[in-house]
Amino acid sequence: MDKEFDQHYNDELHTENADPEEILDDVAYYRTIAANVYMLGHPDSDTWVLVDTAVGHYSTRIIAAVEKRFGDKKPSAIILTHGHFDHVGSANDLAKHWNIPIYIHEKEIDYVTEKAQYQPADPTMGGGLMSIFSILFPKKPVNLKEWVQPLPSNGEIPLLKDWRYIETPGHSPGHIVLYREKDGVLITGDAILTEKPQSTISTFIPIKNVYGPPAYFTEDWDAARNSVKKIAALKPNYLLTGHGLPMEGPEIQEQLDHLASNFDNLVLPDHKKN
Repeated sequence: MDKEFDQHYNDELHTENADPEEILDDVAYYRTIAANVYMLGHPDSDTWVLVDTAVGHYSTRIIAAVEKRFGDKKPSAIILTHGHFDHVGSANDLAKHWNIPIYIHEKEIDYVTEKAQYQPADPTMGGGLMSIFSILFPKKPVNLKEWVQPLPSNGEIPLLKDWRYIETPGHSPGHIVLYREKDGVLITGDAILTEKPQSTISTFIPIKNVYGPPAYFTEDWDAARNSVKKIAALKPNYLLTGHGLPMEGPEIQEQLDHLASNFDNLVLPDHKKN
């Protein structure tokens, strides 16, 4: 079934539609059908990084999107927010193509080197078709050991001097977000989203709102709750999530505060409530 799922996203086709979208002059993203891929760095710079890599068999389209923005300038590294299949699936192919390192939080290393396996998706969590379909998602972990290394423990991100990472566990043990304080840009992975994670419709008809992490893949709800509060406390101006469209403006903080204050009612699955 993993092979069938990956084949659905065969990246040998439609590279002409792989268009990056600029958010700021040094921040762009490519919205795949599965997850967002971010490009951090000015197109004129020789040093830039790629954040997350979508599902497997998507490398050709990601490379096409990168070349449209940066020409022949390859990224200096790949940063992964966490190790779930829809964020690391094309990491091996991309690292090999560009011969570049991959960085991930040290608590995620075992999950991307075949030493550990995430809990399987729980289709009973959260409701909606996406939750039901989650039982079909790839289960075999990727093996990035040829390329991957842990991020520094001090919150610094290699090659990105203005950015830092913040630990936001819950959805996965070593999940991180990337934050640039000078302009409030926050890349959230799956700690929070701007599309309803259990809804297949929102994938194709996106409506920007702030939501919690995908319930069917979230392992630790207490940690996830604390991570949402931590994100709200950052007061970001730009919200760039793993799934969904970018958001900016004052409505971000209003929705983040509402989510953090009402996490159990809005996010926690019914059978996880006391």
